[in-house]
Amino acid sequence: MKTLALVITMALTTVLSYSQETYTLTVSVDNVLNNNGHVLVGLHTEDTFMKGKGIKNAKAEIHEGKISVTFKDVAPGIYAVMLLHDENDNERMDLEPNGMPMESYGMSNNPMLYGPPTFADAKFELTEDTEMKIRF
Repeated sequence: MKTLALVITMALTTVLSYSQETYTLTVSVDNVLNNNGHVLVGLHTEDTFMKGKGIKNAKAEIHEGKISVTFKDVAPGIYAVMLLHDENDNERMDLEPNGMPMESYGMSNNPMLYGPPTFADAKFELTEDTEMKIRF
């Protein structure tokens, strides 16, 4: 009976230690056009991409055209990062009457797009601590 309890305890410890593994993701931008406002940074899953707030969010101050944000305790998985230079601090992307963005934005993988971004364009797999540079 003691052996069975020991085996179950060891098995649970092993399973729980794997499920609690997390990573750190650091996102930086070094080409912000000006120091007005803030840069909004969102870490997204496919379910939250282009639908509002991400699973983790940050509001970064701009210093000399640069920002850096670190998301801690991120579970391994498939994610996308979206950034917006919110120059007027209204917490949303401002659009021209024709639907084109008025403020700079960027995303993981730095895709060059001629239309709305998709999760497939920006997705990456987080399997270790990662530093990511994104361009506007």
